[in-house]
Amino acid sequence: MNYILFDGDSRTALLPFTYTRPVADIRIGILTIREKWEKHLGLTTTTVTEEYLEEKYPMVEMEENIMLNASFLPVPELVEMVKNLSKNEAIFRGEDVIAFYTTEDQEEVDFENYKQVEFEEEIIQIKNTWDIFSNNAKAIQLDFDLLTEGRTSQPIPKTVQCIGEEHIFIEEGAKLTFATLNATTGPIYIGKDAEIMEGVVVRGALAMCENSVLKLGAKIYGATTLGPYCKVGGEVNNSVLFGYSSKGHDGFLGNSVLGEWCNLGADTNNSNLKNNYAEVKLWSYETGRFAKTGLQFCGLMMGDHSKCGINTMFNTGTVIGVSANIFGSGFPRNFVPSFSWGGASGFTEYKMNKVDEVAEVVMRRRNITYDTIDKGILETVFEETKKYRNY
Repeated sequence: MNYILFDGDSRTALLPFTYTRPVADIRIGILTIREKWEKHLGLTTTTVTEEYLEEKYPMVEMEENIMLNASFLPVPELVEMVKNLSKNEAIFRGEDVIAFYTTEDQEEVDFENYKQVEFEEEIIQIKNTWDIFSNNAKAIQLDFDLLTEGRTSQPIPKTVQCIGEEHIFIEEGAKLTFATLNATTGPIYIGKDAEIMEGVVVRGALAMCENSVLKLGAKIYGATTLGPYCKVGGEVNNSVLFGYSSKGHDGFLGNSVLGEWCNLGADTNNSNLKNNYAEVKLWSYETGRFAKTGLQFCGLMMGDHSKCGINTMFNTGTVIGVSANIFGSGFPRNFVPSFSWGGASGFTEYKMNKVDEVAEVVMRRRNITYDTIDKGILETVFEETKKYRNY
């Protein structure tokens, strides 16, 4: 069977992260949503997404296909139902379709002509940006169980103090010494060639992906994910870094999500709680205004390739678009459009030639080429987001 992940209705609500990737390639827990489905199915997947992303994330259609709504995270019960789908059958959760069978010669999909099966078990759906950190504890536990089943962890070094050793898993090549790990509040997964430096204190859940680093004396607590090649120092609470991003120095990051290729300057801090303890509002790309989250704790949402200078201060519930560069004293606004350059004193447009220069240098440092496909994606996002840059 051929499995195809589609963006679905959540795509706009998940901006700015879905400007540069399909919904399926959002990281939550240890793995991306795509990696979760592929691990469960034992097969590779392709994608239905925005046209400008298709060259990097293509779709392969075969005679028979199962379409999967990428906003839903797989669980064994759902995967079994998906594998058993037949022609003109679909799985729903309320009004949302999770999966449906289709054929190459099928001209349209009319669910009124489908047998609709309701999935009634517990499941995680990522419908808003804040769902990523809000559901990260559950997602880490699911991925931890999936990745470690039937396997044996590398031994915990003698210099490491730990509680809940049975909930700690260390992959081959990982390095850690003179650290404190408490896995009684959630599992701790230390990926291949990851490193925990001296003096780090961790309270789980924690997911460290391949080659990620926790720097000297870091304090991590509350369901945090470090994607591949992320470097983190200071204090971090319940946050997700997709990959190749750095918060390398002291400062607080809480209830936040950073995309790829982001960098927070030394002593950058974000607020995750309003002074009056009121509900946090976040900029909505769907409505073009600030919308209620239902959360008391909500911090920073930062799109791919965005960066900030030293001592940057972010207000509660701040949304930063793609490839923004923020610096200077004072609090920048709660919504910074993509390709903005400046801070509290004002912004100008961050020109594409400068964006390209920085992206090429930054990605080369991780032995990744900034190619014409990546450049084309950023150029499209640059044009699509011009309407927000009315400084």
